[in-house]
Amino acid sequence: MRRYVLSLFLAVMVLSFGGVLRMSGQSVDDRQFEVSKQLQVFNELYRTLDLLYVDTLNAKETVGVAIDAMLGSLDPYTDYYSSENSSELKEMLTGKFAGIGAMIRYNQQLKSVVIEEPYEGMPAAEIGLKKGDIILSIDDSVMTDKTVPYVSSHLRGEPGTTFKLKVKRPSTGKTLQMKVTRRLIEDSAVPFYKLMGDGIGYIKLRTFIEDCSKEVRRAFIDMKEKGMRALVFDLRDNGGGSEMEAVKTANVFLPKDELIVSNRGKLPQANRDYRTTVEPLDTLMPVVVLVDENTASSSEIVSGALQDLDRAVIMGTRTYGKGLVQMPVDLPFRSQMKITTSKYFIPSGRCIQAVNYKHSRGGYKEHVPDSLTKVFYTRAGREVRDGGGIKPDIEVQVDSMANITVYLAYSDTTEVLRNYEIDYIASHGSIASPSEFALSDADYAEFKERVLRSGFTYDRQSEKYIGELEKLIRFEGYYDDVKSELEAMKKKLQHNVEKDLDYNRSQICRQLEYDIVSAYYYQRGAIEYSLRHDKQFAEACRLLNSPDEYRKILKK
Repeated sequence: MRRYVLSLFLAVMVLSFGGVLRMSGQSVDDRQFEVSKQLQVFNELYRTLDLLYVDTLNAKETVGVAIDAMLGSLDPYTDYYSSENSSELKEMLTGKFAGIGAMIRYNQQLKSVVIEEPYEGMPAAEIGLKKGDIILSIDDSVMTDKTVPYVSSHLRGEPGTTFKLKVKRPSTGKTLQMKVTRRLIEDSAVPFYKLMGDGIGYIKLRTFIEDCSKEVRRAFIDMKEKGMRALVFDLRDNGGGSEMEAVKTANVFLPKDELIVSNRGKLPQANRDYRTTVEPLDTLMPVVVLVDENTASSSEIVSGALQDLDRAVIMGTRTYGKGLVQMPVDLPFRSQMKITTSKYFIPSGRCIQAVNYKHSRGGYKEHVPDSLTKVFYTRAGREVRDGGGIKPDIEVQVDSMANITVYLAYSDTTEVLRNYEIDYIASHGSIASPSEFALSDADYAEFKERVLRSGFTYDRQSEKYIGELEKLIRFEGYYDDVKSELEAMKKKLQHNVEKDLDYNRSQICRQLEYDIVSAYYYQRGAIEYSLRHDKQFAEACRLLNSPDEYRKILKK
């Protein structure tokens, strides 16, 4: 039984290192006895259930629930992978899997899975799949009315294997049948880099997968040879990955034998210091690192180390705050576990973990308040703090997305925005470059007309809160006193889709243009387009063009 095997493995781990453990005041012998007792209780409990319970138990399912509940009481990063899904862990670490290379999604209107975005240079793009294509069948298996995980599992397989794919193209109404050969899909860690006209380079690092540091180095060298004098290093929406790759990436900017991160855990075997091992590419070039609330884990190691060593200016919004380290462990029957073994500390000595996970029944978490964080110092003597992620040297907020834009772009109940994009793509063989493409007034007028004809509605937050305010006013007995003002406010805030489409035109246009550009120029084009309207990137460029201000920020 999986639960028994897992518990037995953990018990062996505890016994193996028993000589160094002192837990909650218990002696080693007491702790070993307690572990043995609980494992025996669980074993007998399951044996009794299996013998006496009114229905036949499914051991795989029942024990699986027990494992999930146990790990769920710890932290969200400790996970168990059975032999059936152990490939998920390998994919997470390497970023490699075999398939057709396309993002898919569920179309609520069609009740089917559709192609959202083929990846550049991958089988899906090579055979001509388009955004919006409806997946009808894979070999002899019907895919209509199936979930995304179900369809995804059929698209994936061993590299080199082939299958018949049948899709329907909405723009033409035609059904297409194609023969597809699965291939090893390697997501590029650096989907886009470019040297701008003023000598400022830009590198987008999406994730810390195997060999991502080599991609960063290649991009840096390429731009430096072309005259790069400063760099914007974009770690926004980078959720992390390999700690070793984080150290190698920091090594691009920091000298050899520099301490980047230290791991400290319960067992001495989990303790380790990571230092740079090779000569850097450049230790003087001005660098601005862009971060946001989705910058986490390994990307926080890089941004935190560059901040602690005064090597770069960190700009954006506060990062996620994941200061925990996991390691994969092999278990019996080809299963695996990813387990949190230590906390990491960046060069100043601080740990930026934002949440304390309490290991109690059901588990709960406690955010570390700013008032309880401690002061640390960068090499130059600047104040930084632990807990709560990496606080930028310069905070730059992004514009929030209007409610109507969110509903148009992400609501499951309407497809009017994507249907317009599909038709636009079908009627335009090519478009201008990502740095120049823009929808015309006539294009937006057509889109607006489509939205109005569709009967599109959305939940206006102002109306929602006015309703809640009215309830509160009635409850407290003030309604008669403010009735006229409240009704006047309601009238001004009446739902008017046409007015909202006009008021938020520029933002909605940017969403449409971003999606359309990605269909022609893939992810690299979408990133290049987005930089045209990126406040944080613009501020980073402004700072890099002001060397005195840049140097002043990095001084005590």
